[in-house]
Amino acid sequence: MKMEIVEKKTNPLQCRTEVRFVVDHAKEPTPGRNAVAEEIAKQLNTRRDCVVVDGMAGKYGIGRTAGYAKVYDSKKAALDYENDHLLKRNGIAAEAPKGEEGGAPAAE
Repeated sequence: MKMEIVEKKTNPLQCRTEVRFVVDHAKEPTPGRNAVAEEIAKQLNTRRDCVVVDGMAGKYGIGRTAGYAKVYDSKKAALDYENDHLLKRNGIAAEAPKGEEGGAPAAE
């Protein structure tokens, strides 16, 4: 898998860098969201939990996938600005507050 960042745009209002990329994966299966996010994090010198891959579209028969990702300055910024379904899809979850077990409240 060879990745090239085609466009990089800074968005200081939402504490992120928006990235368009192309992955060349000839004779290999389409890479997963996690592998792509790790490669973006490595190229931009950031942590994996700050990268949210928004979408990827493969070209049939060519072995190329184009996509769009957002690289946040911190995990807190990602949790503040990003949609819950994209956070879940990318494996970024908020830590549960202490004391909450997720069960029903006790009856009196």
